[in-house]
Amino acid sequence: MAISTYAVWMLSQEARALLARLARVRPFALIEPMVPAAALLPSAQAAIEAHLAQGRHDLQRMVEGYLAWLRGPAARGATAAEAQRRFTFLRLKFNAALTQFDLFNDVITQRSEHENGVWLSGLDVVSADALALPGGYYEAPPVVCYLDRGPGAAIRRARTRLPGGGDNPVAIVRVPRERMVGTSIASSLVHEVGHQGAALLDLVNSMRPVLQAMQSGASGPPVVWRLWERWISEIVADFWSLARVGVAATLGLIGVVSLPRVFVFRINPDDPHPAPWIRVKLSCAMGALLFPHPQWRRLAALWESFYPLDGLAAPQRVLLAQLQDSMPALAALVAGHRPAALRGRALAEALAVRARQPRRLAALFRLWCAMPQQMYEAAPALAFAVLGQARADGRLEPGDESVLLARLLTHWALRSTLDISALCSDAATHRGQGRPNTVAIP
Repeated sequence: MAISTYAVWMLSQEARALLARLARVRPFALIEPMVPAAALLPSAQAAIEAHLAQGRHDLQRMVEGYLAWLRGPAARGATAAEAQRRFTFLRLKFNAALTQFDLFNDVITQRSEHENGVWLSGLDVVSADALALPGGYYEAPPVVCYLDRGPGAAIRRARTRLPGGGDNPVAIVRVPRERMVGTSIASSLVHEVGHQGAALLDLVNSMRPVLQAMQSGASGPPVVWRLWERWISEIVADFWSLARVGVAATLGLIGVVSLPRVFVFRINPDDPHPAPWIRVKLSCAMGALLFPHPQWRRLAALWESFYPLDGLAAPQRVLLAQLQDSMPALAALVAGHRPAALRGRALAEALAVRARQPRRLAALFRLWCAMPQQMYEAAPALAFAVLGQARADGRLEPGDESVLLARLLTHWALRSTLDISALCSDAATHRGQGRPNTVAIP
């Protein structure tokens, strides 16, 4: 049966309603109030707005195309069921695209929260610093942070597929509210940044053949290296966090994975995360390789005292022992890995781990106590590393640590805002100076 006039009218009304709803999706710059220091970095704001504007344009063309089809000769030969099917798919695409708006809305709305908004802007600056890799190995995407409940952080990496289609224009890091504010935030934040860095360098794919070669049995039981291969994505992110913020990465990790005993020892080959007990021990092993210092033995022994192996089944104890025995070799493989993207440099070298040696960090903390202004002038990731080391050394109390980091996050957010304002002002001045006068002034 051919489509009726009433069906055409009804479906066209529904399609026009979609256009009316689309018209209410405004740019965030027009609807989200926030102090300037809490705003997204311009590169992130521009990337998000451009992505959503393109999405709105594509949706409008789709809806208008459907309306044109309804008015055209093709629809007169179609059935009402076919017209309804076309509209149903159109609405599904429309709703999927609006999901992207809601995703970014969740991120940006928090920027209007008192204190939290500015701190999130400061975390954006920390993330950018932790992701930056001198040498031109990749073009780092903008990173934006937001708060959510739950003990762990997460990332939606840039250039990955979004619901409704299209690639994510920015990296979005979800930060646990309970981690604010202390150096433990650095562990979660930089771990997630490490996932983005690993993707830009293609670390996981380049490491897998190396780990598969280790499964020959010459360097230990094949099952051990199969597990390391399964967990390599989380391992390289933990390595990145260690390289950037030092012992703060391990201390923060202990805070995240301190769970009931049954979960700490659970080894699941289908889970990309290592068992928490193994993950902390590996963090200590990688830390000892990158930053030789007695603190790693102390932390490993402390972790073992929290979760002793007593009472575990014999096969489980054997596997844990085999994993521990292979940790030095694994740590060396990761630190010395030379992916093609680094053009011959080892990962540890590219991440400049020499600048994070514990004794140097301790010396910087003593200097900053005497000359606090230098702390504010330091790179954000380095500041987190120094304060984390001071906390591990017992030289910084949690209350003082929280106050310092709140001030630093506010400072970084404000400095970034003022730096950008100054650049824009200078650019406008230069354009004005270079433009010939075309209006006669009496």
